[in-house]
Amino acid sequence: MRKVSLSMNALEKFEIIKRAADGHITKNTAAVKIGCTARHVSRLLITYRTKGKAGFLHGNTGRRPAHAFSEEFKQEIVSLYNRKYWDTNFTHCCELLLRNDSIRISPSSLRKILYNEFVLSPRANRRTRKQMNKLLQDIHKAAKTKKEKALIEASIVNLSEAHSRRPRCAFLGEMLQMDASLHLWFGGCKSQLHVAIDDCTGRIVGAYFDHQETLNGYYHVLHQILINYGIPNMFYTDNRTVFEYKNKKMKEIGKDTFTQFSYACKQLGIEIRTTSVAQAKGRVERLFQTLQSRLPAELRLKGITTIDEANVFLNSYIKEYNARFALPVHHSKSVFVMQPDSDIINQTLAILTPRRVDNGHCIKYQNKYYKTMDSNGLQVHYHKGVKGLVIETFTGELLFSTKDRVYALDEIPLHEQTSKNFDFKEMTEKPRKRNIPSPKHPWRDSTFLKHVPYDYFPNGVPA
Repeated sequence: MRKVSLSMNALEKFEIIKRAADGHITKNTAAVKIGCTARHVSRLLITYRTKGKAGFLHGNTGRRPAHAFSEEFKQEIVSLYNRKYWDTNFTHCCELLLRNDSIRISPSSLRKILYNEFVLSPRANRRTRKQMNKLLQDIHKAAKTKKEKALIEASIVNLSEAHSRRPRCAFLGEMLQMDASLHLWFGGCKSQLHVAIDDCTGRIVGAYFDHQETLNGYYHVLHQILINYGIPNMFYTDNRTVFEYKNKKMKEIGKDTFTQFSYACKQLGIEIRTTSVAQAKGRVERLFQTLQSRLPAELRLKGITTIDEANVFLNSYIKEYNARFALPVHHSKSVFVMQPDSDIINQTLAILTPRRVDNGHCIKYQNKYYKTMDSNGLQVHYHKGVKGLVIETFTGELLFSTKDRVYALDEIPLHEQTSKNFDFKEMTEKPRKRNIPSPKHPWRDSTFLKHVPYDYFPNGVPA
């Protein structure tokens, strides 16, 4: 006789009917205890006398549900995840299965199928990883062959630390957390993803790929913020020299000492706060966890292998991410200042390099020679040794600042394009007027060098 295991409710009903069959209680009493009619109690008594305890089992006990996934379907899901979507979390994988393979499955069902195969989500928390490790270790101890033990050892997962939480800011643009993450985002080489996220809404406000974590990458992120949103109140970053200048030889650094990025932020009225604790800027750290789980798979499925292609893809992906994960934007609670003029943005997000005028009245920059031009399109001559700053604007325009004057730079070609002796075309071209910033431009050397430490430039500070 097989052993019958009843549920708690079925077992309670069985005990009541058994007492009624033995004459310890009446049918009416049994009906009250069970919550049914006396007529139904009579039916249950007949079931008890004919089938015994097994008659109280539910009719679907041991029967496969009609809506259950088949074993072939489960194997297909496991195969697709291991072969195609191994680097995605379960929610993202369900979205990709529906989009690319027309397979509709809930994250909970996918999680159950994969967990039975000892496959954890890349986003699994510490508690889940710990439970999986304990289960695998118990199975490892019970394994008899070396092959079984080797397969289980390959599935044992590593534990990871979690970031601490803190409340969000109250207003949009009140604080933007900014950082870069080195990861194998696409192709065969690692690259740096520069990101800025709004602390209030969790919205990505700027993102840019570059080979290294550089000033150029953060300038592109700031440019996106200024164009799309405006001037924020504050940046919260780590202690990289891009944001904060430090030198062990200098005992004290004044509060008015800036790097090129921080000086640009000063001109725009943006505060910069730095920290050496990753958990302090947990919003952007958790953002990178999400992006490292989802973005590489999206880039791989799109066939993206270069940085230029990846930066183009970011424009559409940021909108998709914000629609999926960011909180709604209330413009009445925004502290972004109105966007500055495009010319001001291009001239403010500039890269400065100290240079001297050579004996040919020219400036050498990146192995090319340039001549200084005034607003009327005429060359301005300075004697050898005059120091100044080469200003490369965000759009790539080159300027030269010296003695509180700003000039345009025109490249001197290696060869003349036309010959005065053999080309008999009339030279009627007039000097081209240039749009040069006013002497009050924020990058003029006398203003900028007041706020930059003397050893910031490796080749010396221009006078």
